[in-house]
Amino acid sequence: MFLVVGLGNPGSEYKNSRHNIGFMAADELYRRYNFSQWRKRFNGETAEGVIDGQKILLLKPQTYMNNSGQSVFAAQSFYKIPVQNIIVLHDDMDCPIGKLKGKTGGGAGGHNGLKSIDEHCTSGYTRVRIGVGHPLHGEQVINWIIANFPKEDLEKIQVLISDIAEIFPFILSGGVPEFTSRLAVYQQKKSKKE
Repeated sequence: MFLVVGLGNPGSEYKNSRHNIGFMAADELYRRYNFSQWRKRFNGETAEGVIDGQKILLLKPQTYMNNSGQSVFAAQSFYKIPVQNIIVLHDDMDCPIGKLKGKTGGGAGGHNGLKSIDEHCTSGYTRVRIGVGHPLHGEQVINWIIANFPKEDLEKIQVLISDIAEIFPFILSGGVPEFTSRLAVYQQKKSKKE
């Protein structure tokens, strides 16, 4: 079983914020594949399903970003999921809008949600770092990440999230390298058709 975690903050005021891109990606996986109804468990919302023959527990922690690790650890412990089978979808300010990076392990890079997961579960999980761009010079980071995406950025994000969901089976079978290379090929093919 894989534990796929979308990071964000609960509440309608954060729905389209940069910090909630992990929730958006989890919601797209939920729409794209055959998942059960959302249930409130493990201080979060969970849904169970299968992607490409692999059992998936989809989790959106409802603890607010800084305590995400509590929810992730509760789900991981209950199902005895090894850390290498945890995939976290989250915002990344060092990555441009509409781009992503992936890696397994490493530091939290100043991301409080990842820092919380590291503290509760260790850092050996896979991260899908979805670009939200960097705040303008002088703009406070906290205001930037909890602000809603401008309309033109939201459109780019929705395209990327759809692409992530389409190619997601490859991260389950081949890890980050297979996923990122397949995603690049898929996006190239799409751009040639446009």
